[in-house]
Amino acid sequence: DRVAYVLRTGAYRERRTLGAAHLVKLPDAIDDATAASIMLKGLTAQYLVTSTYPVKAGDTVLVHAAAGGVGLLLGQWLKALGATAIGTAGSAEKVELARKHGYSQVIDYRKEDFVARVREITGGSGCEVVYDSVGHDTWRGSLKCLKRFGMFANFGQSSGLIRDFALSDLAAGSLSACRPTLFDYIATRAELERRSADLFARLTSGEVRADTIARRPLRDAAAVHADLEARRTVGATVLIP
Repeated sequence: DRVAYVLRTGAYRERRTLGAAHLVKLPDAIDDATAASIMLKGLTAQYLVTSTYPVKAGDTVLVHAAAGGVGLLLGQWLKALGATAIGTAGSAEKVELARKHGYSQVIDYRKEDFVARVREITGGSGCEVVYDSVGHDTWRGSLKCLKRFGMFANFGQSSGLIRDFALSDLAAGSLSACRPTLFDYIATRAELERRSADLFARLTSGEVRADTIARRPLRDAAAVHADLEARRTVGATVLIP
């Protein structure tokens, strides 16, 4: 069988032995590189929009790092759900890429104040949820982009850990905040299979495309990490042994 998995550590190797409970079978329509690129990112997008905050048709959603691996999947998934997706990105190239992947509006955060632009785009009403994987640089602004009772979902910290956060920061609008991680959402075999099946179905139907994948040799892993830290990448990067 062709199979794929996602675990916390241990991916940088040529061969690996795993218990079958960690593996899911791949549909024929999903090739190996696509599978490698979407197990972590795609399952993250799946749990964010179905469970962390179950997105409904008509919702307005802000996604930071919209041209990243998770961001490109989220834009398409949100559009398929009938939501309005607003993204942020850090260059003209990334803005255009995000627009092609489901976002109705994309804000270049290097040139514009994303809080002011979100208010303008939404007519001052704000968003039901913000999906924020940037962390330190964006969290305060993210809270300001929410509607009353809105949800701040911080699932990463590419700019550094969030510091000085206090529960009282949520008082402006009776907001909610959470720090979800994928492995709690696939902790059981049944959850892993259910979420993987949803992801694979959306990929094979064409509703969500994983079409922005850079392939690099495994020996270039250090250089790839440097590119990631410098925010020079778009989409997903797959290391080929």
